[in-house]
Amino acid sequence: MATTQAILSATLAIAPASSCETSSRSPASTKTCLSVAGSSLHGSVAGLGAGKQIVSVQRKSVAVRAAVAAETAAPKQQAKSQYDITTLTTWLLKKEQAGVIDGELTIVLSSIALACKQIASLVQRAGISNMTGLQGAANIQGEDQKKLDVISNEVFSSCLRSSGRTGIIASEEEDTPVAVEESYSGNYIVVFDPLDGSSNIDAAVSTGSIWGIYKPNEECLTNLGEEPTIDEIAENCVVNVCQPGSNLLSAGYCMYSSSVILVLSVGDGVYGFTLDPLYGEFVLSHDNIQIPKSGKIYSMNEGNYALWDDNLKKYVDSLKDPGTSGKPYSARYIGSLVGDFHRTMLYGGIYGYPRDSKSKNGKLRLLYECAPMSYLAEQAGGKGSDGHQRILDIQPEQVHQRVPLYVGSVEEVEKLESFLSS
Repeated sequence: MATTQAILSATLAIAPASSCETSSRSPASTKTCLSVAGSSLHGSVAGLGAGKQIVSVQRKSVAVRAAVAAETAAPKQQAKSQYDITTLTTWLLKKEQAGVIDGELTIVLSSIALACKQIASLVQRAGISNMTGLQGAANIQGEDQKKLDVISNEVFSSCLRSSGRTGIIASEEEDTPVAVEESYSGNYIVVFDPLDGSSNIDAAVSTGSIWGIYKPNEECLTNLGEEPTIDEIAENCVVNVCQPGSNLLSAGYCMYSSSVILVLSVGDGVYGFTLDPLYGEFVLSHDNIQIPKSGKIYSMNEGNYALWDDNLKKYVDSLKDPGTSGKPYSARYIGSLVGDFHRTMLYGGIYGYPRDSKSKNGKLRLLYECAPMSYLAEQAGGKGSDGHQRILDIQPEQVHQRVPLYVGSVEEVEKLESFLSS
């Protein structure tokens, strides 16, 4: 209303003086004056409507520009997030700050990551650095050692010793556990297979390193005399090293394949880190890995089928020929524990290395292969078993003790156990 009055006042103010300025005008002139004023008023009201339309269009224009700006900014924000990376070092420090691990374990794990980087480089250059083929010696298990087996063991051992936080190291390639020199020793026990799947090295197939970390019940050299013998030291070290997998503080593996992937758990889930060649750092790429509850892939060396017991044969036959109950499982077998297990972690299913008539206890070692992998499987919601009991509950009696291993999705492992117990 106020706006209309203002327009009327302005209209009267701009009416022609010749028509309206005299007070003694005739009726005809008065009619002309009012007509002019009315025309002016009509034009002003029309102008007001046009003004409102202009304001409305301007508002719409502003809204459109804001929407376009938001759409334009979104790709920029996404592009920026590509550089928002979490390195293994950052991840470990956050775990330390949260109280999940202590500073000493952070150093041990960082040393292992360094060893994995060095071994990855050696594996990638093996074919052009004359590091393929046999070394000409055998390890404690009687297996022929590859050149890279020996070199990888030296790399792993050196990195762990120099960390200053490792007290005892036990390797697949060493006869007995080794106590780190007192000036560099720490409290942690590290067991490891420096290069699993070494039979695949010459063919450039996936290989990997496996490790597990224990906290000792007592230091390796305590409660010994002033001049302990080598046998006394070795025996005391073995007592500390031979712990069930349920005592593991951390475990992991590093796979050397088309990419280098380090998978790790410190007791609160499983996480994967991919080595970024641009930065030379392991970067978080698999956050909180979970094994599917079931799967359609089985991974076993069926070349030994004739040597298996009848119940195991029935189980495998049921996977290949489920009848009308479902679709047959797919068989995938690399021949590298790390490679086969990594696929099982991501896609589900079951990996198995059973006992047979030739190898009564299987071929995989409990301490530094079966226990760490079963620990990771359970942390990811899976299961590890020897066919009858939980792998992590088995008390090792020897450093290089062998056991059968079945690991993967809970439903698949339990199905196998039901066949073996029948």
